[in-house]
Amino acid sequence: MELIYLSARELAQQIRDKKVSAVEAVKACLARIAEVNPKLNAVVQLTAERALAEAREADGLIAKGQPNGPLGGVPMTIKDSFDTAGVVSTGGTLGRKDFIPAQDATVVARLRAAGAILLGKTNTPEFTLGSSGRGTVNLVYGATENPYKLGYHPFGSSGGAAAIIASGGAFFDIGTDYGGSIRGPAHACGIAGLKPTQGRVPRTGHIVDYGGAFDSVQQVGPMARRVEDLTLILPIIAGPDYADAAIAPMPVGDPAKVDVKALRAAWYTSNGEVEPTAEIRQTVEKCAGLMSAAGAKVTPATPPRIKEAAEIREKLQGADGRAHIRRLLTKSRTTQASPGLRLDGEVLTPSQFTELVEKLDEWRSQMLAFLENYDLILCPVSAYPARPLEAEAIPPGGNYTRIYNTTGWPGAVVRAGTSPEGLPIGIQIVGRPWAEDVVLAAAAYIESKTGGWQKPQGI
Repeated sequence: MELIYLSARELAQQIRDKKVSAVEAVKACLARIAEVNPKLNAVVQLTAERALAEAREADGLIAKGQPNGPLGGVPMTIKDSFDTAGVVSTGGTLGRKDFIPAQDATVVARLRAAGAILLGKTNTPEFTLGSSGRGTVNLVYGATENPYKLGYHPFGSSGGAAAIIASGGAFFDIGTDYGGSIRGPAHACGIAGLKPTQGRVPRTGHIVDYGGAFDSVQQVGPMARRVEDLTLILPIIAGPDYADAAIAPMPVGDPAKVDVKALRAAWYTSNGEVEPTAEIRQTVEKCAGLMSAAGAKVTPATPPRIKEAAEIREKLQGADGRAHIRRLLTKSRTTQASPGLRLDGEVLTPSQFTELVEKLDEWRSQMLAFLENYDLILCPVSAYPARPLEAEAIPPGGNYTRIYNTTGWPGAVVRAGTSPEGLPIGIQIVGRPWAEDVVLAAAAYIESKTGGWQKPQGI
């Protein structure tokens, strides 16, 4: 296989074995970025000279028999919503178009300490919140396109990350997921992505970091071409950093120890609001059949009150008239917001707000009761594959990911199908809290049967 299409795990091993150098890997990725990025607009900042210098250092350590970690020499990109020391980090907002942080976000620092090499930053909507179903676009860098069909979007908000990973320009990236921003782009760009459990990975150094009324819905996780790389990266970035107070010191399980045939899975194809395309329904049904063929107990079953929970969350997010978003604008010194950034909302009284919170917690309890009978849930990621850049925004009901931000449960996506237009279709695999090992084991099994990521043609 061509160097740029290896998994991060395979590349790291080849570098340790001196079959390929870190310099060769970095140069190959930089060449691929130069080839595809003029079409995609996925990478918005390059750190080529620094990356090559770090690659030479990595090769020097290998020559001395001192590999510098499990990701030693592996090139990565990082979503532009994360702070990267010495590199412009805009978060997609005009007020930060020249902002250069003094230190790395926690996850970036951990990856670099594990030997990964930063190639550059990838595009994101403003504050990761400004897509409103329109993909990955902002007023600083413009729109990112889908490598499987130019003129189509890669979903958001980690669309730049997904597009360049799918194209072979980076081995992995780190995304954030507030309502589907890892899983949606993984689906639209045919790669693998993991939204971990709420409280698993620190958000320190992210433009929408920790704390506040909506603290629990934001998670940070890895994106790569192969599920094995999600398994490799998660333990590196997980665990307390003694800044993000929500992060728990929970062990990360090993997917290799999970017996897929012993699992119990629920599956559904409709959330009762927006019906998926026929091909997306068929992909979910196919994956349910694959799990059944493996020996798992598979049952058609839909979680309770999905539409009601979505409505409650929408009301809560606008309960302060989105003053929390306005504070982000002020903090960033941004005076012109992206058109997709929601700044409206019905201001609720304290009594109305606390009542909605209680109702949402009641629903979370019912969801846990539902999950008592299952280890996994298989369902669509979205009602649609990637859509044209000029298409109307996907309606809120077309999102099948957001409810699992509200529960805080882990969820992975891996490619499992293809639309009639040749666009990727992902399957969403959701698990119990802290059971990323089970989710990743099922994702790896489905990937092994469906082929997972496929090289984009014509770019």
